[in-house]
Amino acid sequence: MIIGFDNQSLHYNIFFDKKIIMNFKNILIPHDGSNFSDRAFKTALDLAKKYNSEMTIIICIDIHYSGTWYLDNRISDQNFKRLYKAAEVEIGKLGTEAKKFNITLNSAIVESTQITKSIVDYAKSHNSDLIVMGAHGRSGLDKLILGSVANGVLQKASCPVLVVK
Repeated sequence: MIIGFDNQSLHYNIFFDKKIIMNFKNILIPHDGSNFSDRAFKTALDLAKKYNSEMTIIICIDIHYSGTWYLDNRISDQNFKRLYKAAEVEIGKLGTEAKKFNITLNSAIVESTQITKSIVDYAKSHNSDLIVMGAHGRSGLDKLILGSVANGVLQKASCPVLVVK
């Protein structure tokens, strides 16, 4: 098996005896508004053009803020509405970019207390062929304390995952 990567045009092919054996028709892109997610979106857009794929953006709103044991640590309705509106604006921007290339862009905004689980469950229930996501590149103590959504998705997803840094 050979995995081909053309650095100039970001074309990914997986070959077995010179024949393409993977074709990505339904690409899921978890997006958190970061530059890393934007790079992943651009990579997914290139893949969607190449494979004539549909794309789905998923934005997970973490509804469980960490707080102290004596305070209600759930996200307030006002903050949730603000985050939901920001997610809608972001999806609108990404949708405009996808339209330039006649790519179908679906979207989902999901309330979540477990971001990794929400992404993996969504990918499975919507038959995603590929997850393309950004990674913040945290290491050491930051990764240990904060965890890694990308790492969790890599370990738990039943479809291929492409992590873009």
